[in-house]
Amino acid sequence: MSECILVAVAWPYANGPIHVGGAAAVYLPADIFARYHRLKGNDVVMVSGSDAHGTPVTIAADERGVTPEDVYSEYQTEFLDDWERLGITFDLFTTTHTDNHAKVSQDMFLRLLEQGYIYKDTMQQPYCETDNRFLPDRFVLGTCPNCGFEGARGDQCDNCSKLLDPEDLIDMVCRICHNPPVIKTTEHFFMKLSAFEGRLLEWVRQQDHFKPNVKNFTIGYLEGGLHDRAITRDLSWGVPVPVEGYEDKRIYVWFEAVIGYLSATIEWAKNIGEPDRWKDFWQGDSKSYYFMGKDNIPFHTVIWPAMLMGYGGLNLPYDLPANDYVNLEGQKVSTSRNWAVWIPEFLDRYDPDPIRYALAANMPETSDSDFSWADFLRRNNNELVATYGNLVHRVLSMVGRNFDGKVPQPGELDDTAKELLSEAQQRFDETEQNLRECHFRAALQSAMFLAQAANRYLDAKAPWKAVKGDIEDAATTLWVGMTVINCLKTIFDPFLPFSSEKLQTMLGLEGTVQDEGWVWSQNAIKPGAALPVPQPLFTKLDDSIIEEETARLGK
Repeated sequence: MSECILVAVAWPYANGPIHVGGAAAVYLPADIFARYHRLKGNDVVMVSGSDAHGTPVTIAADERGVTPEDVYSEYQTEFLDDWERLGITFDLFTTTHTDNHAKVSQDMFLRLLEQGYIYKDTMQQPYCETDNRFLPDRFVLGTCPNCGFEGARGDQCDNCSKLLDPEDLIDMVCRICHNPPVIKTTEHFFMKLSAFEGRLLEWVRQQDHFKPNVKNFTIGYLEGGLHDRAITRDLSWGVPVPVEGYEDKRIYVWFEAVIGYLSATIEWAKNIGEPDRWKDFWQGDSKSYYFMGKDNIPFHTVIWPAMLMGYGGLNLPYDLPANDYVNLEGQKVSTSRNWAVWIPEFLDRYDPDPIRYALAANMPETSDSDFSWADFLRRNNNELVATYGNLVHRVLSMVGRNFDGKVPQPGELDDTAKELLSEAQQRFDETEQNLRECHFRAALQSAMFLAQAANRYLDAKAPWKAVKGDIEDAATTLWVGMTVINCLKTIFDPFLPFSSEKLQTMLGLEGTVQDEGWVWSQNAIKPGAALPVPQPLFTKLDDSIIEEETARLGK
């Protein structure tokens, strides 16, 4: 029986390009996971979108002298292009600036208000007398009272991930004019997060499949005490507060952005002409997986589950395979210093599968990882070209030269052939288990181990020699090689979808890899089938790219 799988992917702020850190930690793992489940025949919907109401968007608009609509629209277009070129297969990548999202967010707000989980109260909020306005949390900078980090924002510290209120900061200043704000009283709506502390602790402690860093961080966070938080702000940009008399306020982005997972699924269902289909992924036996960076953990293990508990009738997250950060050449990524590799430029210069492979191999699943151009070159040239690509090219080229471009008829399999085919089945199962458990680096490693084993088999059997004296032995060896390559085609597909589709054709198979699904049969390669002239799967890169690319950093 197929499963219903919701792949909920963190919403990027639409104020700048995606860099390799975000791609490796969030978008690529989500896509790998979704692709695997589609191959399994499961009912999958993968949703996300541009966070159009985030304060970074309004900051960028102020700095450029344009409207927030101008900023988010520009990057929404760019993100959609990134996903297509990189092969990130969203079923819907929308924005928070839609009527549908506003309606769903306001419904959530009103339900929680009716249930008594939202209430009015006054609060002290920074007010910039220079700019004559209340300052949203991200418009305030200062020193974190928890860890001493000097660049903390008014909503969260990027260094220790602690959620903050602006008045918690030490020596706070306005982000725009850098003058100290004054504190004024203003009325807002608050969410009674404190009412959910016990229920959340009980829920999280039962989630034994959570990553240790996710579970331990959340338990520690909740045991430290959960405080109510304001969920509206004095803004003109965002989702309007659906209560009379509060027309000048907006639902605050940290509350409405997470509702995007629900609103996007509802929008997707409407788009496909089945408006109730969203319920398949939010009720009953469905499972929802939330992909994000570690800085987003509390929003998805504390705030969003509390909102869902208060609303009622909707599934809580099943898993949150949050990843750590990706550094660049041994340093933290810095967008302000342009110490980053931007995905649009990356795709302009290199093919998507080598990018996907290098980022997946370096995925920060258990700790921060590091992207370097030397490592990118090594993985492309040594692993993709010399190991996997070379295996494919020499097997198919020998078939083309020596068997009239047709799949050869194998003879009886010897022990080495049986051992390799047995290992292929083992790696197939091993890769599947790792993909199901979101262990993507281990899954990729299993696939590459099989490619290495197939190369060793070819070296031992030397079919280029056998064709001169024992054509049947050569035929058997090459058929076994093609059979293992067919296995590799499938287990590499979530990682290297463009290459796997090329292989589907080069192996003389009809349809697409998606059509076949997550299956591997030792009888799939049919003797006598005509094969096209093989083409290289990957292109070797020159060592000079290391110097060229590192010279671009920080410029």
